Amino acid sequence: MLFGSIEAGGTKFVCAVGNEKYQILDSVHIPTTTPKETLGRCIKYFKKFKNLDAMGIASFGPIEIRRNAPKYGYITDTPKPHWANTNFLGTMKKALHIPMFWTTDVNGSAYGEYITSIMRHRPLSTLVYYTIGTGVGGGIVYKGHFIGYMGHTELGHVRLKRAKNDTTVDGKPFKGICPYHGDCLEGLVSGPTFEKRCGKPGPTVPLSDPAWDIMAYYTAQAAVQATLFIRPQRIIFGGGVVSEPFLKMVRKHFKKLFNNYLDVGDLNDYITMPQCPHNGSATVGDFALALRQYYKENIVKVD
Repeated sequence: MLFGSIEAGGTKFVCAVGNEKYQILDSVHIPTTTPKETLGRCIKYFKKFKNLDAMGIASFGPIEIRRNAPKYGYITDTPKPHWANTNFLGTMKKALHIPMFWTTDVNGSAYGEYITSIMRHRPLSTLVYYTIGTGVGGGIVYKGHFIGYMGHTELGHVRLKRAKNDTTVDGKPFKGICPYHGDCLEGLVSGPTFEKRCGKPGPTVPLSDPAWDIMAYYTAQAAVQATLFIRPQRIIFGGGVVSEPFLKMVRKHFKKLFNNYLDVGDLNDYITMPQCPHNGSATVGDFALALRQYYKENIVKVD
């Protein structure tokens, strides 16, 4: 069988084709420009594969995932220029005529980690996945299903206790950069915050800079919230901002904040990087969700 995957990000779309073993057979990166241009290039790419059985699409959001909603399949009120109210799923289905599973980019990554844990014979029945990059999002998988009925979760927009020494490059209190909430999690730890705090892009900021420890403090608070609300087996952090040295800082703050309130096991196994290399979790998740959608529409009812 042959499956398609689109990991739709604010900077680029990763399109891939793989098999029922979730192995990537071909892939391409497409810059995120306008919907017409970007989706057009995606369609052109996938039309090269004549025997495509189904597709998984994991998109940046907010998106509409309620099947009975008028805008099901749309990217809705995103601040991304040109992309608000884009009928993403409808455009792809009209062009390719195959079963498609539609979800958020971070849900795709969470499902990819869930599937990978099964393939590695260390299954996780419950996990939380955060991505920290240009934005911040989170997805929750519980026994193979996503959490969220009225819509997808928005774990990137939770409120946090502020660090006292969090300032901008000119010494003023940092107010956060989220256009909706200011100093929510996304407004405090996403990649673009480095420009405000340090006056330079994140990749050029050494780990010795105090900004990293401040961001680790906020990220640890998110992990505490996820622990108390969900009680997952693992909390996974991916995205361009995340590295193992950064997670070492996060674990340090988590340990202090949580104060051994509940048993979460070894923090090195509890708060981790993704199992899939090169932030490829969403592609694996998309292939698995495509297979699930194929069976749902063609063979048997899948709850």
